[in-house]
Amino acid sequence: MNEMQPLRRWAIGTALCLSLTHGPLGSSPVYANATPLQQALTQQVSAIDAQPLPVAEFYQLHDGQPAWQSGDAVEALVAALKGLETDGLVPADYHADTLLSDFQRSQAAGEAAQAAFDIKTTRSLLLALDHLQRGKVNPRDVEPRWDAPRSEASYSLLRVVHAVEDRNIDNALALARPTSSEYQQLRDALKLHYQLANLGSVPYLDAREASLRPGDEADDVVVLRQRLALWGEADLLAADSSAYPHIGVQTASNRRTFDAPLESAVKRFQRRHLLQEDGVVGEQTRQALNTSVASRIDQLRVNLERARWIRSMQSAEPRVWVDIAGYRMHYVRPNGQHWDARVVVGSPRRETPIIHSTISHLTINPTWTIPPTIMREDVLPRVRDDIDYLARQNIRVISASGEALVAEEIDWQRPGSVMLRQVAGAGNPLGQVVVRFPNNDMIYLHDTPARGLFQRSQRALSSGCVRVEGVAELAQLLLQDTGSRYQFNNLLSGGSDRNVNLTQRIPIALHYLTAWPNAEGEVEFRPDIYRRDATLLAALQRSA
Repeated sequence: MNEMQPLRRWAIGTALCLSLTHGPLGSSPVYANATPLQQALTQQVSAIDAQPLPVAEFYQLHDGQPAWQSGDAVEALVAALKGLETDGLVPADYHADTLLSDFQRSQAAGEAAQAAFDIKTTRSLLLALDHLQRGKVNPRDVEPRWDAPRSEASYSLLRVVHAVEDRNIDNALALARPTSSEYQQLRDALKLHYQLANLGSVPYLDAREASLRPGDEADDVVVLRQRLALWGEADLLAADSSAYPHIGVQTASNRRTFDAPLESAVKRFQRRHLLQEDGVVGEQTRQALNTSVASRIDQLRVNLERARWIRSMQSAEPRVWVDIAGYRMHYVRPNGQHWDARVVVGSPRRETPIIHSTISHLTINPTWTIPPTIMREDVLPRVRDDIDYLARQNIRVISASGEALVAEEIDWQRPGSVMLRQVAGAGNPLGQVVVRFPNNDMIYLHDTPARGLFQRSQRALSSGCVRVEGVAELAQLLLQDTGSRYQFNNLLSGGSDRNVNLTQRIPIALHYLTAWPNAEGEVEFRPDIYRRDATLLAALQRSA
């Protein structure tokens, strides 16, 4: 046992006894008038070992009084805890399903049982507050490379106590719940999907040899309308106007026809699911349409948890934000303006990691020292087949100390510690500029000559680093926003590998989110390119 724990228990017990023996001004002895329940509560609270939940502090702020000895109070708490389902949490983790029956039993069992129930109930509330503010799952348990400390509780416990006294437990929970618009939009989406789950089944769209295209007429088009209606396109199920000639209803034409409104609905669906926005229902679109409501509920739950992890990072300004699974980068400037760009991120074989850091400097006209993995898996096989590959790609061979080596003198089957460095220029994969920030994975933002990749809907194509569309504009904004005297265009004529330090660092975070609102407020469902959702979902499902 920690040698400080007995002292802590003595101090808590003393504080609680004082709250029972003195009035608000510390002048009126009332210990003799303390009820047996109050005395039992004091004894049990003072015996609580050190723990992360501020149970003792709660009762100190509540003047040492029990908080859950009326049915109305317990019912209000239970109702609020059940509402946590729309936060993606499990109400049973906080005993929402048993608290009322436990309360009734405690009332018939004496003061000790009543005190124990009161403390248990307070723990349930405080645990819910902790999970709402910091997340139920420690990110390090499911993201081994997570590099940020877990946030500390920052809600006002005094305001929580006041909300409990007012029987307004929803207000207490709101003190801990993230307030970002993105979090609320995810909650709204989850609530909607729970409603969809209660509507009954909708036929699935069968696999086809040929894609469904605008102009097609088939029974599958009817099913397509039903699937899209399930996902929010209710107008597609309007009745045939010929059925209501007497009232002149203007509605959809033949439901078997893939008409223009249906094509528009397909494109909207594809945009929300990061699919090629062509209005054609191919295999990827069909699979997304056939995803079950239960699967989307799970997806929303895991991303609400991720949103709780990153709440403090979202509030920082300025900041650079890389949405890995969404293939986007966002820069919130010091003046509040937003700059957004498409990005290319790591492939499933070479994932872009979650990173929290600060942008320190830019490298202008960079050379590229080929990382060991890329050298081993991509470059060496080509060099072994054709030694001239190095010259064609303007790649130089250097020793670990930077000394130039002759390529033809190297045993490329066993090259040892040699390094390969590609000179700056149009063919260099880093382009004109690299945006650097300290991290353990040698990850950075950079330019690219392969700009056509930004036009693809699925952009998990790099070796881990993040390619940014229009990164030269980002570089100029970073220089401007940090008070640098440099202009980016002028720096380009200053030779290769020129490092330019920012006069102040800009926070940057790279995060993995498979469901997240877009700029229009629509929740996008992204492919789980790195297959991380299942691990987090399993952790969320485990009892607290």
